[in-house]
Amino acid sequence: MTEIISTTILLILIMDPLGNLPVFMTILKNLNAKRRRIVVIREMIIALIVMLLFLFLGEKILNILNLKTETVSISGGIILFLIAIKMIFPSEDNNGISSNEEPFLVPLAIPLVAGPSLLATLMLLSHQYLHHMSYLVGSLLIAWCFTIIVLLLSGFFLKLFGSKGVNALERLMGLILIMLATQMFLDGIRTWFQN
Repeated sequence: MTEIISTTILLILIMDPLGNLPVFMTILKNLNAKRRRIVVIREMIIALIVMLLFLFLGEKILNILNLKTETVSISGGIILFLIAIKMIFPSEDNNGISSNEEPFLVPLAIPLVAGPSLLATLMLLSHQYLHHMSYLVGSLLIAWCFTIIVLLLSGFFLKLFGSKGVNALERLMGLILIMLATQMFLDGIRTWFQN
């Protein structure tokens, strides 16, 4: 039981639903509340499928594609960096996000929820608890449910902060994302040089 609790807490911290909330709010702010809920649920289901795939097949997938885990970290850092640039310097007409378009797969499902660090952690945990995969799946589902509940409340936070508050959070999250992206990229480079 304590293993499930500690693993669940670890996964929640890595998924970082509170940290991702401003990004979700910013990207989905042009959608109406009903559509926003549908998109959040869809993206979270995609993220869950990817997380389960990496939990059970992650290392095999990377071996088949001849990719190393540091490659996942470097590419995730580049994607986050590009997203952060758009958040800090939005285009004049639509704040970087078209009101007619909605995100699909990138950036919400991957890399914000199912990011490189989470996918790498799931692969490591699957090695550590090879004979207790049911515990890992249970922990992942609990962490996923907690994350989706937090993200579904984004409409409440959108009303609370207003459009100016969301724009300020967008710039702030962009700055934080640039730092996280750079760190993710550098971690991948460091690991690559060590191997």
